[in-house]
Amino acid sequence: MPQLPYQVHELSVGQLSARSGAAVSALHFYESKGLISSTRTAGNQRRYTRDALRRVAFVRAAQRVGIPLAVIRDALAELPDERTPNRADWARLSEVWRAELEERISQLVELRDHLSDCIGCGCLSLETCALSNPYDNLGAQGPGARRLRVDRRTEKAERREHPESLECPENSECPENPEKV
Repeated sequence: MPQLPYQVHELSVGQLSARSGAAVSALHFYESKGLISSTRTAGNQRRYTRDALRRVAFVRAAQRVGIPLAVIRDALAELPDERTPNRADWARLSEVWRAELEERISQLVELRDHLSDCIGCGCLSLETCALSNPYDNLGAQGPGARRLRVDRRTEKAERREHPESLECPENSECPENPEKV
């Protein structure tokens, strides 16, 4: 990785790429999304201030944990005078993002644990779909996936409150009503 003399205050896109580890195309994309900014030379070449290194590091770290670019852009826009994020900024923002990240981790763990059961689309193509979507109730809402995560507490409460929804509708082809099949 090439080292820059300290007196260099502006970086070319190639220098920023080499120092940050981000591809030139990624830097152009970040700039188009308002995450970093550059000035132009008389020859129309991009020049970035040295603080762009920290902004790129901030963006890439946030992306690694799954934070969408729009959320990252909004976080950077909240900084006064578009200054570079510091340790306190990262601590504050990461605390805000922690709950969202914990929820995503929980969803991924549940998805992993039930990956072979049912995709929750309402198709009843798998035998175990009847557990997540009794009698294809979600199929009435239209085609496509209806829920990716089954809230077991809500499902149990619904079964207690509406036990009739677990019964096969009249004239339906339910496995529990073999005489109607």
